[in-house]
Amino acid sequence: MSLKFHVIPVTPFAQNCSILWCDQTQRAAVVDAGGDLELIENALATRNLTLEKLLLTHGHIDHAGAAAELAASHAVPIEGPQREDAFWLDQLPQQGTMFGFRQVPALTPDRWLEQGDSVTVGEQTLQVLHCPGHTPGHVVFYSEPAALLIAGDVLFQGSIGRTDFPMGNHAQLLNAIHDKLFTLPNATTVVTGHGPLTTLGDEKRSNPFLADARYR
Repeated sequence: MSLKFHVIPVTPFAQNCSILWCDQTQRAAVVDAGGDLELIENALATRNLTLEKLLLTHGHIDHAGAAAELAASHAVPIEGPQREDAFWLDQLPQQGTMFGFRQVPALTPDRWLEQGDSVTVGEQTLQVLHCPGHTPGHVVFYSEPAALLIAGDVLFQGSIGRTDFPMGNHAQLLNAIHDKLFTLPNATTVVTGHGPLTTLGDEKRSNPFLADARYR
């Protein structure tokens, strides 16, 4: 029994939507359903997966814009992000206008998540880490057995999340990466919110935004 994943770039921002599933139960969660629902639905169908919930790392429209529609069509709940991102989820209609996305309504998840919470996918459990900075309520999802981190827009290959949006905080972001992510094993695979996958060890060694000999 193990946790599997598949990454689907969606929206004009090429946001990495992830499908996580338990290979024993074939039950799945979609993380950050930002758009292009036909691609997500096809990926679920071709793997014979049963969608049981949606997970959100944060409230930006390229990560959350299609979540309500997908959840409604499957009658499943939405879990995450942390409640400080209500600021962003309430403004999904305005975000759509600003970034040229189709109009979507404001969204309130069925469950807000906090540091120390866990979420389940079939028989698998992932830890929730609150990592503010890119947005105030950003969370990430970590599976120790699978050595897998779904990082959203906290950490990228060779880069970190932007903090110049409203309620962004650069110091908070760096602290979250150093104190929460970089304490995890180096071999952990990182599914980033945009761009290629990486590992925590590679980012400790070579990410120019995180140069600190303590983490190498």
